[in-house]
Amino acid sequence: MNQLNCLIIDDEPIARKGLSDYCEEISFLNVVALCKNVLQANHYLEKNQIDLIFLDINMPIQSGIDWLKDLKNSPSIIMTTAYESYALESFSYNVLDYLVKPISFERFFKAANKVNNYHHHKAKNEVLFLKSEKQLKKINVNDILFAEAMQNYIKVVTTIEVIITHISLKKFKEQLPDDNFIQTHKSYIVSKHKVDKIIDNQIVIKDHKIPISVRLKRKVLDNF
Repeated sequence: MNQLNCLIIDDEPIARKGLSDYCEEISFLNVVALCKNVLQANHYLEKNQIDLIFLDINMPIQSGIDWLKDLKNSPSIIMTTAYESYALESFSYNVLDYLVKPISFERFFKAANKVNNYHHHKAKNEVLFLKSEKQLKKINVNDILFAEAMQNYIKVVTTIEVIITHISLKKFKEQLPDDNFIQTHKSYIVSKHKVDKIIDNQIVIKDHKIPISVRLKRKVLDNF
């Protein structure tokens, strides 16, 4: 199993040690550096490749959220904070999970598995073949933004094109990796890793606004 190189950024020594100890219990996590602020992290990232950052929010010099706003080509991020109020804002960036202190090992392990599955699917470069316009079109699963049901058809919106194909939304969802996609409405499935914002009852992906149904809202929020 390939390991994920991890960077821990937290101004509290006890918190850094606790996260590092959790990582040691998980075979696919490899802690390569501990930083007490984002300046130390910047110096490390200039010379080293990182797969995953455990990032605190409330820190001296610069907060984790403000740092993320300017971070280019960021690795995967797991927020680790005592504050629940930044959860929705944090998912506007490359954040895969949000852990509220004190963090149990069970919850930490769930977040670690989510990131590992994301990197696994990304590395496999999985593809699907969809019948459209009397031909089979190959699409990269990682390029999918969302899918919308349209009676007996669905519209699959990717980073490259829009494909209309004759298949039910249910059947299409069965072909997708569960860890990467979630149904937000009876007519919509979205890629969790492509979400830019969640505003009230809508998910924003680029210029698209996808509704969240009242029935599914709690499930949707629990997956971010």
